[in-house]
Amino acid sequence: MVMIMRILYIDIDALRPDHLGCYDYLRNTSPAIDAIAADGVRLTNCYTSDAPCLPSRSALFSGCFGIHNGAVAHGGQRAERFNEGPSRGFVSRLGNTSWPALLHKLGMHTVAMSSFADRHSAFHYYAGFDEVHQFGKRGHEIVDDMLPTVQDWLTHHGTNDNWFMHLNLWDVHAPYRTPIAFGHPFADEPYDDWQTETMRAEHWSQPGLRSAQDPMTVLYTDPVKYPRQPQQFDSMQAVRRMHDGYDTAILYIDTAIARLRDQLIELGIWDETAIIISSDHGETLGELNGYAGHHLADHCTTNVPMIIRWPGVTDEVAGQSRDDLHYALDMAATVIELMGGQVPDHWDGTSFASTLTGKAEEAGRAYLVMSQLAQVPQRSVRFRDAGRELIAIHTHHPCMENLPEWMVFDIATDPHQTTNLANAEPDLTTRAAELLNEWTTTMLANQPAGDPIDTVLHEGPTMTRNREAYLERLRTTDRARWADVLEVRD
Repeated sequence: MVMIMRILYIDIDALRPDHLGCYDYLRNTSPAIDAIAADGVRLTNCYTSDAPCLPSRSALFSGCFGIHNGAVAHGGQRAERFNEGPSRGFVSRLGNTSWPALLHKLGMHTVAMSSFADRHSAFHYYAGFDEVHQFGKRGHEIVDDMLPTVQDWLTHHGTNDNWFMHLNLWDVHAPYRTPIAFGHPFADEPYDDWQTETMRAEHWSQPGLRSAQDPMTVLYTDPVKYPRQPQQFDSMQAVRRMHDGYDTAILYIDTAIARLRDQLIELGIWDETAIIISSDHGETLGELNGYAGHHLADHCTTNVPMIIRWPGVTDEVAGQSRDDLHYALDMAATVIELMGGQVPDHWDGTSFASTLTGKAEEAGRAYLVMSQLAQVPQRSVRFRDAGRELIAIHTHHPCMENLPEWMVFDIATDPHQTTNLANAEPDLTTRAAELLNEWTTTMLANQPAGDPIDTVLHEGPTMTRNREAYLERLRTTDRARWADVLEVRD
């Protein structure tokens, strides 16, 4: 077995697994990523515990769910971690037990290549990193803005033993910003056209701050600066432009990953470097009237790719998948175990290292609970029932969206979540509610800070803070009926 001395964790913001070739996408968006997957193991049922960006990475790097670390929102009190209070020592708990801090204690030089902390003022992310490179555009940089710095670091330090790099790439996150010079590689190719004009037109008539008529991007994108980004979804041509822009961004990043792979080979360290490819969250591409958004706790937003190529560990099972249920933060615990460390008792992440070698049977979670408290406050349960792959979504506050309190989908047969089973099969909703209650009770045991969802709901979710302006927008876009409904309901 080769002892891995180097780990490259590639974190591609807003990347859905089902738009990668190695997860059976029909377009050739990811040849370099697919080759890495063929040389390693991929998880097919990996989910972020907390969506979207700030909550997800806060959970991953702390090892703890948002309900335990407190950083679950993009604004207000709960955009910050819980205060440790009098028990805080000279170094905080996070400073001692974050994922990078533990790797540092194991002798790894830890490097962050990311503007994440600056974008979200999430400076707790830095805990445990020995070296930080942020690129000054708060997540609006493209991969070519970052790659020279990354490659220069590898040129000068890549052959050193014992390093961990978190490389955070943003191109897939809206607005789609791949340079026009890269071309239009999918202009003449089919895409996953599950959506119909009837669905799109229905979405157009409905409210929602990521909806067809009001995608969040319309509030901050310049059509001249971002020609690949549709401003609204007033036709199926616009829907196709969204898919083309999203997929082109994936391919653009994939070409950069190919260059990094080639550099590691040239440096002679490819077979001594573990490669992990994942994301902080997925993306809705029309599902549930969410366009280029990640505002829900649904399957499309919380399901993330997880690809692990670890020489000496995954060699015997190269190309295989693992279908059990896992959280993304379980990967952090897995890395610590593979490096010979001890996972802290207070971490929520649990290692699945033994399953990567193929010498142990899969041993995932019985069920998963995913929280979305940054935008539309929801919690969802990913579970199995009578052989079906289910997700149940509980909406705590609809945030000016046309969303029922409960939605249940069979994602094996309905991955785009078009048929809500909650009313037709109430037993599924009952089961999901029981699991949510069980999870919440367990999580809050000995948790003096309480459930952060209470603070979010008390302050008012971030997406409701321009409520009056949005109601006026509805009234001026032939949706006065919805304005009247939301004004009373919310």
